[in-house]
Amino acid sequence: MTLRGSAALLAASLSAAPALGSQPVRARNGMVVSQELLASQVGVQVLADGGAAMDAAVAVAFALAVTLPAKGNIGGGGFLVYRPAAGEPVAYDFREKAPARATPTMFLKDGKYDKDLHHESHLSVGVPGTVAGLHMAWKESGRLPWRRLVEPAIALAREGFVVTDGLARSLKDEGLPRMKKHPAALARFSRQGAAYEMGDVLKQPDLARTLERIAARGPAGFYEGETAQLIEKEMAAHGGLITLDDLRAYEARRRAPLKGTYRGYEVLTMPPVSAGGTALLEMLNVLEGYDLAASGFGSALTVHRTAEAMRRAFADRARYMGDPESNPEMPVARLVSKDYAALLRRTIRDDRASVSAPGAFEWPAEGTQTTHLSVVDHERNAVALTYTLEDNYGSAILVPGAGFLLNNEMGDFNAGPGLTTSEGLIGTEPNLAGPGKRMVSSMTPAILTREGRLFLVLGSPGGRKIPNAVLLTILNVVDFGMNVQEAVEAPRFHHQWLPDRILHEKRGLSPDTRALLAARGHTLSDEWPPGSPTGIEAILYDAREDLLAGGVDRRGPDAAAVGR
Repeated sequence: MTLRGSAALLAASLSAAPALGSQPVRARNGMVVSQELLASQVGVQVLADGGAAMDAAVAVAFALAVTLPAKGNIGGGGFLVYRPAAGEPVAYDFREKAPARATPTMFLKDGKYDKDLHHESHLSVGVPGTVAGLHMAWKESGRLPWRRLVEPAIALAREGFVVTDGLARSLKDEGLPRMKKHPAALARFSRQGAAYEMGDVLKQPDLARTLERIAARGPAGFYEGETAQLIEKEMAAHGGLITLDDLRAYEARRRAPLKGTYRGYEVLTMPPVSAGGTALLEMLNVLEGYDLAASGFGSALTVHRTAEAMRRAFADRARYMGDPESNPEMPVARLVSKDYAALLRRTIRDDRASVSAPGAFEWPAEGTQTTHLSVVDHERNAVALTYTLEDNYGSAILVPGAGFLLNNEMGDFNAGPGLTTSEGLIGTEPNLAGPGKRMVSSMTPAILTREGRLFLVLGSPGGRKIPNAVLLTILNVVDFGMNVQEAVEAPRFHHQWLPDRILHEKRGLSPDTRALLAARGHTLSDEWPPGSPTGIEAILYDAREDLLAGGVDRRGPDAAAVGR
């Protein structure tokens, strides 16, 4: 396939933008929703060429590695939930792993915690998993040739694409300031130090050559040979730990999805090392015991009960979650059980907020710059895929000669053993760094079904806001009767146990609701951090009309739902 020029793709996709009145994009034969317009169009073209949902998801993920450099990646990792139209669902875990030389104390300098080592240095880079995970998922469920799925990304990197206003602002405001410490990244994503402007063409020839090696050799084109040597060279030159042996040893994992129910809907989501899936099912189970439709969307009582469910799920995340291979005794089955939810519900008072006391389970900050894509094909095979570099532009470290940015996912490990502070560090055992361990994540790709039929496919970026954003979107559809676009656009709020507050979007809660919540003892803040939009990308299947409806989150500037 020869990719059409990016300008032509843009023109072809304008009609896919949501109409006024919060109406979703509707289609019958397939739908792709992602955080970047050109990538969504790439996926729809794959569907038109006979590809299945998995083919389209893989193609979109590689395209995002070119057109969405802050979040799309081949230097990061993530999770994918797949529900075939016939057969058993499956989850793919391609979370990054710690190098073999990682230790629990690697982020300490002279015995003291060093935030830069943890989040900004070459030590913050985990062994990437994206290429291995996408290839494993494609090999099991794809239909088109592997090369066909990587070629659109190669063309976009080699021929270039038109820089949008959103990308120009992102690079200028976040990318280039962080890249000043890394000359190769600064040279790649600027014009001799000057920021790209909207309408410029961004070409990435080194990335095109790396993608060509991946197209030709699959994972071996990344984890072995020239690309792997370039990664090891960059690590060795700057005190990083990743070696050729670490890269060769990386393996994605095929796992059984977590399964739960909510008001008659089956919910499929990610098991650990994602903590998001466990938290989502725990919160849904707690809230199932309340009549949220009666208390109403945005009411003080609904927000209070939901925030209390969030508080309890995040406390359990802090206490229990880690790499399942290193923590085989995690009580996941109990945490997602209806009986446990009933016990938690009895601890919630409708007239008073609970108190989150600083203690042994405060949680370290997690990056927000993940990206999600949802795909459904004409047979109703469905993919929910969330992957990340961690922070915006990851570590901001570009592999010279290979053209891609590396993650800083090691920052999702705990800071050090016993290192618990009121500022939010934690030193508990389940999520300390160690050789080959996967770090805990909030990513929560999810698929809902009803009476054996596909119903809703969704996920979100947003760091620890992810499971709560997915939760609220499900509630908006199931309890409050919103269409998928309304559900995605509705105002959001967030509670994560510590800090003990309800964080909400500006103008997201009415003054009366805020006053009633404050009277219950809640602390509220509308200081929603910039760069954490929790951009839900969702597809709803209306089985009665046999129609797909795409909900695209306009909190992100370049997101698009495209159907056929």
